[in-house]
Amino acid sequence: MGAGDRIQNPERPRGHPLGLCRVHPQRNARLRNRKRPRGGPAAGRPAAVAARAGELHRPLPEPLASILDPLQYFLWEGEQDNLGLVTELAEALKNLPAGLPEEPDQAASSQRPPTPENGESSASVSPGLSRPPAMEAIGGAVPLNSEYYIARSTDGDFQTAISKRDSIVLIKGARQMGKTSMLARGLQHGRDQGIKAVSTDLQKFNAEHFKSVNRLYLAMAESIADQLELGVEPASIWDERRGPNANFERFLRREILSRLQGPLVWGMDEVDRLFVTPFGSEVFGLLRSWHNERALDPSGPWSNLTIAIAYATEANLFITDINQSPFNVGTRLNLDDFTPVQVAELNRRYHNPIKTQDDLNRFYRLVGGHPYLVRRGLHELATRKVTFEHFEDQAARDEAFYGDHLRRMLVLLVRDAELSEVMRGVVNNQPCPTSESFERLRSAGLVVGHIPQEARPRCRLYTMYLRRHLK
Repeated sequence: MGAGDRIQNPERPRGHPLGLCRVHPQRNARLRNRKRPRGGPAAGRPAAVAARAGELHRPLPEPLASILDPLQYFLWEGEQDNLGLVTELAEALKNLPAGLPEEPDQAASSQRPPTPENGESSASVSPGLSRPPAMEAIGGAVPLNSEYYIARSTDGDFQTAISKRDSIVLIKGARQMGKTSMLARGLQHGRDQGIKAVSTDLQKFNAEHFKSVNRLYLAMAESIADQLELGVEPASIWDERRGPNANFERFLRREILSRLQGPLVWGMDEVDRLFVTPFGSEVFGLLRSWHNERALDPSGPWSNLTIAIAYATEANLFITDINQSPFNVGTRLNLDDFTPVQVAELNRRYHNPIKTQDDLNRFYRLVGGHPYLVRRGLHELATRKVTFEHFEDQAARDEAFYGDHLRRMLVLLVRDAELSEVMRGVVNNQPCPTSESFERLRSAGLVVGHIPQEARPRCRLYTMYLRRHLK
């Protein structure tokens, strides 16, 4: 770099997640007096090179995101990255273009990373700065338009059940398996077919809503009416003399299904919250009764209702009367971990941060196809640009990228001394002593297997972490 060229951003607030390094071309009288292509860097327009620091895994807020996300950038996370940053910027300076396009739209398109659809490989990104995939928050529901969503066979089964207008569809999977994301895509599939769809996420409800079954039903009814924009106020037609179940059923039958005169899909997420309420069996019994009525009267109003229930906990641990349970009828779907082929495909979508098949196999053994752990790990490798050996060495550390996930898992275990002791045995190659402990650990996503005697930790990451902490 010339003596007059500086890489700095003195006005950037300390700790701001993105700093733009403006790199000016050489300035001397002879070069300034030469003719340059209009709009080129030497005509007075600096080339922008971005370096991102701070909260690397959070998307930028608008309007910064739409302006800065298309830029290629180097990730800086501490003093250990200083040399790499200087090296990358030096390489970028060597490859400054002779001129920039005049049209803004052309300039923007020239900075978009190539995709497999346009026939270019990730290696064709501008030299000097290798831009990782677009930043996308990891954790929670995967956006409907995300390129990182991997469809599994259960996605197709769920969409088929909606198209067939099944009565009850059960989506069972441990935490962070992708239940919410699959549920959202199933509901959207229904909308694309002209089917009305609403969703109830019980995670959004607060403790006040769970004080009584009547308050819960009212909150559900208000949410459904609001999503369908029917302009009906459930509280105004609620009659305490009828009882909560009768009020909610009457509301759905008269105010929703009769008005729509067509199919409706109702997605219920985080249903596990009902298992620990004193009235959970009452709610589940009502859902089961609608399924039974539909079988007895195929042309009745309940034939237009499909209820999709997403949950993690083994229901039979909480519902003792099988005749009052919706969890042993309808279409049952179990979300499985990603297969090695699906992990390889997701690696490709992240522009192949794992380079060899041997490392892919090691990665799969480490995280076991756990959807969240797979995405989180590939995101880490793609953005931090560390070697796989370094990634593998850091994976089970409390302060590293999986730390929050692992600590949360440990906290849940240590709250239950008995279950913690069972898990200590499992990580040391002992079977689960009871079916109940096995089902609880499997529903929590900690173990895999078909019977208690086959119980084993879900992945090598869990084994390493829990052996160290459950002593």
